[in-house]
Amino acid sequence: MTAAATAAAVRAGIAGFGEHPFVVDTAGKSMIVALAPYLDIDVRGAARLAELAAPAAVEAVGPSSAPWSGELPVSLFVGLPSARPGRASDVATIVVDRLREELAPLCRIEKTIVIESGHAAGTMAIERAWQAVRSGACEFALAGGVDSYLEPETLEWLEESDQVHSAGAENNPYGFIPGEAAGFVLLTTTAAAQRYQLSAALELMSVAIARETNLIKTDTVCTGEGLLAMFRNLAGDPPAIKVDHLYCDMNGEPYRADEFGFASIRAAELFRAPDAFTAPADCWGDVGAASGPLLLMLAEAATRKRYAEGPVLAAFTSSESGERCGFLVHDRTEARTH
Repeated sequence: MTAAATAAAVRAGIAGFGEHPFVVDTAGKSMIVALAPYLDIDVRGAARLAELAAPAAVEAVGPSSAPWSGELPVSLFVGLPSARPGRASDVATIVVDRLREELAPLCRIEKTIVIESGHAAGTMAIERAWQAVRSGACEFALAGGVDSYLEPETLEWLEESDQVHSAGAENNPYGFIPGEAAGFVLLTTTAAAQRYQLSAALELMSVAIARETNLIKTDTVCTGEGLLAMFRNLAGDPPAIKVDHLYCDMNGEPYRADEFGFASIRAAELFRAPDAFTAPADCWGDVGAASGPLLLMLAEAATRKRYAEGPVLAAFTSSESGERCGFLVHDRTEARTH
């Protein structure tokens, strides 16, 4: 349930997959999902997303015992899944209201922005937050995303779209494991962090957004143009630095793997090693809009615990609607340890 435990589980390669308590596939077998074990399966719809989001946001802001508790002026940026079967129409209102309630003792929420764009939504929330902090529009920005594919209507829709990983007679080895999660990160300037006595392992160097026009579930062929544009926007063309390790939301679908293959070959000068990447969907399933903040959490954990492959880390996320969003971070502790 915590960031540290999640990062440790991914590092150890522990997969939290199991049978859905009551949803079965077309072959009559229990659907394999990555269920949050701390939530009762009877919590449904927007309430489930709110239950996922609240503890993640609270952990990102910090303990109530901190000397600055209740004083941080925070703008809230929330990434949510886009419209789909099983997603309630009131999800934004319910999630934001719950976050405001849970965060009230810890900080002052000054404004809220919601981005409903699927897989890339959480990363896009980070981009909006980063721009707000850099421009001086806010002093602190809490950015994150929350998603759950475990609604029966959503699972049925995924299976009808041939996107669910399964074995046996209904074999689909190229689908994904539906998951659920939430992740949040707190962004601020170095000056503000020092003033409030906050520590940070990473500096967010850049965030970039591009768009892919050859989409999944269409007859077009994706050659990674959108992802390539995002990589070049992120690091420059030619890149001024090389990425030591990449985190991504690839989930086992051939479309996603082919897209990354095309883009990474054409942007090979950006990466120190072509195979230096982590795709944690093999541990926590596909977590949709929560992906970006959770990937940033993995980068932060690797840096803070000193097992990162180098000081420059990056990540990308991809939405079915075409948004490609990524970020580039640098180890702030490097200068103090060399």
